[in-house]
Amino acid sequence: MTPVPAPISKRKGGRPVRHWRFAAVLFLGLFALCSYPLAILFANTLLSARSPATQADIIVILGGDGPARAAQAARLWQAGMAQKILITGDGDCYWIRKSLIDFGVGAGSITVECQSRNTWENALFSSPILQRMQVRKAILVTSWFHSRRALNSFRQIAFNIQWQSVPVEPDVPIWRIAVEQDGVQIFKEYPKSLWYMLRASLWKDHGERDARTFAAGMLA
Repeated sequence: MTPVPAPISKRKGGRPVRHWRFAAVLFLGLFALCSYPLAILFANTLLSARSPATQADIIVILGGDGPARAAQAARLWQAGMAQKILITGDGDCYWIRKSLIDFGVGAGSITVECQSRNTWENALFSSPILQRMQVRKAILVTSWFHSRRALNSFRQIAFNIQWQSVPVEPDVPIWRIAVEQDGVQIFKEYPKSLWYMLRASLWKDHGERDARTFAAGMLA
């Protein structure tokens, strides 16, 4: 008995789908390959925010790149820029505290918030702690390519504090950054920054409302 051939629609139907998927993957790969150098090249202009370091009430360190951020905060503390330090973020929170003490920072000067899992929560969970401390002026320490998103988040959440951004600066040439782990983190920072900017513009009072609600629960 002669086998019945598969309908033409089924034999041809899968090819356009497979071709479309291949084309999409190829396009995304080429786009990433072409945009990656530009992302690294313009990172300093688009992703970083810096302020002159002046005396403040506290230094706030965001968890993540622990060794460099701990060293930067310790230098600021030793220079008399602030007498207190707050570490915010899970993961390396207690490791940063230990590093600060090893750098000579007094243990009594350090407060930790080890529950936040992202930049928005860093600001949200830190806000009631800073409120209890009656902080009016603070220095924010994070990586240079994360500094603009972090600064905007803290300004939106902890809106009654005057914020300075004194980030960890790059210590290698730009071409080295592109081929090291920081290059990947910089590339990922662009969509994160875009999402944070969209959220801020769509829900302009979102940060202030979240901060008041969270602080009311924490301070009750």
